[in-house]
Amino acid sequence: MMAEEFLPPPWSLDEVKSRMPKEVFEHRPARALVVLARDISLAILFGSVIVTVRSLIAAEMRKVESDLARVFCRVFLAISWSLYWWFQGLVFTGIWVIGHECAHESFLPSKVACQVLGLLTHSFLWTPHFGWKHVHNLHHRYHGLMEDDQHWIPKTRAQIGETLQDTPIVNLARLVVQQVIGFPLYLLFHATGPRHYPWWTNHFNPFSFFYHGHRISIVVSDISLVLVAYLTRRASGIFGVWNIVFLYAIPCLIVSHWVTMIVYLHHTDVRVPHYRRPAWNYVRGALATIDRDFLGWQGRFFLHDIAHFHVVHHLFPRMPFYHGETATKYLKAVIGSDYRMVNTPVFKGLWETYSACQFVEDNGDILFYKRNIKDL
Repeated sequence: MMAEEFLPPPWSLDEVKSRMPKEVFEHRPARALVVLARDISLAILFGSVIVTVRSLIAAEMRKVESDLARVFCRVFLAISWSLYWWFQGLVFTGIWVIGHECAHESFLPSKVACQVLGLLTHSFLWTPHFGWKHVHNLHHRYHGLMEDDQHWIPKTRAQIGETLQDTPIVNLARLVVQQVIGFPLYLLFHATGPRHYPWWTNHFNPFSFFYHGHRISIVVSDISLVLVAYLTRRASGIFGVWNIVFLYAIPCLIVSHWVTMIVYLHHTDVRVPHYRRPAWNYVRGALATIDRDFLGWQGRFFLHDIAHFHVVHHLFPRMPFYHGETATKYLKAVIGSDYRMVNTPVFKGLWETYSACQFVEDNGDILFYKRNIKDL
């Protein structure tokens, strides 16, 4: 899309909110806690199932004498582990999403309960809850603003220079790196955030400048992660390192992949504008995102609709997540064509988006991604 053809959304936040039923802003603690209990139960169930399957296959392999039967057992075990990692990775990501809701103080009416639950869920998944929370709230406050948004800020033509390699093999290699270590790089180095921040800015350092007034909570997050590391080491000594790797560490790595992919696809698309300060306001920035049919029923069930109804979440981040579908219906009626939704299968969408969204122009206040440095 050309910036010259784009008309920024004219809506005010009060205008949009006035068209929403009051019920979509109300908490239902029992419903939220049922979702949490379901996720924990599924995590325990999946872990128990794979341990049982592994034990049964090991016992069977001790009995069989045929090489072909042994190969069959190993293949079946490999398939079983793959299924476990896929679904446990989704369950763990859903637990991470609950921590995300707690960071917005939208999961339960009690702010204290949200703080404690967010710390527990995110620490379990190696995310510094309070460090991430404070930066994430800045992201919501300045979303879509080139100068102050906190992640996936587009590179400019000047920053790309002549380094752009629009070839499939190079794009694939970079995309794999992004999906494997993108979230850890964001936490450790504030990668994809504002480039004018000091080099030592990260989500663990209580003296990072955006933590002024929150330093004690950052230390609490750090201590919590040290405790998780200690407990993981103790568990490795009791149950064996490889058991912990297979049952816990690999699903945690998959969480990192899903979080990176979800957030990237929320905020990156050739139709989604970015703004410089003269053209930006809160509503324009909040609407500069996109809903996606992320993994179909699996995304809705395991990931709690975090990708399906993300636009309304950016407008009203304290709205409980289970009202997202209803609220989005009202939102679409208000903003019309300013609402964006994509039904492309997510892995295809990831590839197409990464290939097409390379940089934005150095000049102008309303910006759209371009693919080739020869594009005008």
